[in-house]
Amino acid sequence: MSSDPAPTTPADRDDLVFRALADRRRREMLDLLKAAPRTTGDLCDHFAGQLDRCTVMQHLGVLERAELLIAHRQGRQRWNYLNAAPFQDIHERWISAYAAPAAGFLARLKRQLEGEGGEGGEGGERA
Repeated sequence: MSSDPAPTTPADRDDLVFRALADRRRREMLDLLKAAPRTTGDLCDHFAGQLDRCTVMQHLGVLERAELLIAHRQGRQRWNYLNAAPFQDIHERWISAYAAPAAGFLARLKRQLEGEGGEGGEGGERA
């Protein structure tokens, strides 16, 4: 397919994942694969009228290089499966680190708002 070298660092892998996710059609392919594995022919049929078979294959190649897709040949068919592991890696590196402080902030805010509203005074209402 491509002569791109295999990613060697976590940053290289992240770059491939984010590049793969940058295209809405590839995100749509991943959404389809999230529901169930599909053959390449199924994906081509889904995108008929929008993308030709060669373009679908190019998009699948980008997803495969980013390790978001695992392809398995079964006879003449190529089955495509979603690989969620890179999403987990991204979540651990980028999202979970920010989610805990945000969740703590929201919990404190909730307690503060419930404390103001629970006193029955005028403090919570403004005109």
